[in-house]
Amino acid sequence: MPDQKIYARIDYEDKYVQPLLLEALEARLPPEILVLINDTSVLPSPKSNLLQWRQYESIDLDFLSTHAETSLANSFIIRKALIRKHYLSATVSHWLTKNPDSVLNSHVKPSVEFEVDFAEFLDDALIEAYELKESWARNEGKQPPERQWWILKPGMSDRGQGIRLFSLEEELTEIFTEWDPPSDDEDDDDAAEHSGDEAVAKAERDEEDDSGNGVITSQLRHFVAQPYIDPPLLMPPSHPSADRKFHIRTYVLAVGALKVYVYKPMLALFAGQPYQAPGTSSTDANENLSAHLTNTCLQTGEREGSVHAFWSLPSTLPSLTSVSSGDDWRESAFKQICTTTGQIFEAAARSMSIHFQPLPNAFEIYGLDFMVDASGTVWLLEVNAFPDFAQTGDELQGLVKGLFESVVYVGIKPFFGLGEARNAGAEDMVEVLDIDLGRR
Repeated sequence: MPDQKIYARIDYEDKYVQPLLLEALEARLPPEILVLINDTSVLPSPKSNLLQWRQYESIDLDFLSTHAETSLANSFIIRKALIRKHYLSATVSHWLTKNPDSVLNSHVKPSVEFEVDFAEFLDDALIEAYELKESWARNEGKQPPERQWWILKPGMSDRGQGIRLFSLEEELTEIFTEWDPPSDDEDDDDAAEHSGDEAVAKAERDEEDDSGNGVITSQLRHFVAQPYIDPPLLMPPSHPSADRKFHIRTYVLAVGALKVYVYKPMLALFAGQPYQAPGTSSTDANENLSAHLTNTCLQTGEREGSVHAFWSLPSTLPSLTSVSSGDDWRESAFKQICTTTGQIFEAAARSMSIHFQPLPNAFEIYGLDFMVDASGTVWLLEVNAFPDFAQTGDELQGLVKGLFESVVYVGIKPFFGLGEARNAGAEDMVEVLDIDLGRR
């Protein structure tokens, strides 16, 4: 009789996530079936059922590929069509070329992609950036609050690093000039000026500078610029995070090749400072980005008031004239999120198949970020692999635990022949895409 046990190698290398994973597996898999192991070498047989739930770099990809019928892992191997900003931009562009009526047209801001190493090459990099040049021409002579503003994002950055705002060509040039590395002469001067402990201290300071919202060398070269979403939807004065910009963190599960689910419990992540439209302050828009960036990793302290359960937000907002009186704007936003999510995954799978390759024996949780503008329209900002679950905090830890339990029901049990009724035990998982990519 074949071994029906599921041998699980669970090592997420995250003290917030690891216990929640173990709790979810032990709660939702029969105890006589689940066997936790530390190494594949202890498997009774290479054909034994194996579940890997680990960091991407730690997954035994060779074992995964050579035992496709019995081995399951928590990540696809190739998915940069979604998780790299410049690839995501290309994914949307390619899909809209063939499907101009797609919902992505009205839920993803158009992007200008370019590659540049140094500020002196910026002109060459922007030769075909017609949208930017037309915007700059319209902005000439206007006061900062009247201009169209753009947001610049390094293509491979995360945690808000390197994000900047600009409205004119000279502002963009200044951003890249600040990022230019020192010249050889400056390096020689620094070497002569700093020695011993002083040189070490300077290197440590430089490293600290890169750990904030700056950029490091590996993140340079690829960039996207998008029209800045203004005005954003804001909460009323009665809300604890009133007048602060926020984005919605949505957890999305992709299973096999390919089903996609949106986890209905979501987060609302608020900026650290009250919102001010770009150009309305007397200071440079990039001197204080805390009113514009909603990444909680950039905030200090306990993030009090920055993280809320999305469905705890007020259901009606007088400022939202686009939503009928008494209607729940959150339901409207969730529907937009579901349709946009299904479409972006289909676009990646069908139009960027080289850069997004779902595997029949894998599943993956993504963190999708959405912004809601003042009219109630939802905009996709980015797709994150291996999202930072810890930003949920202790108070909302149950949301993450519920997510992992739903993943066990939808992404793990069916693979090992323990399938149940549709979405049984995972009612919060809303299926938004089910396509057959022909991969077995």
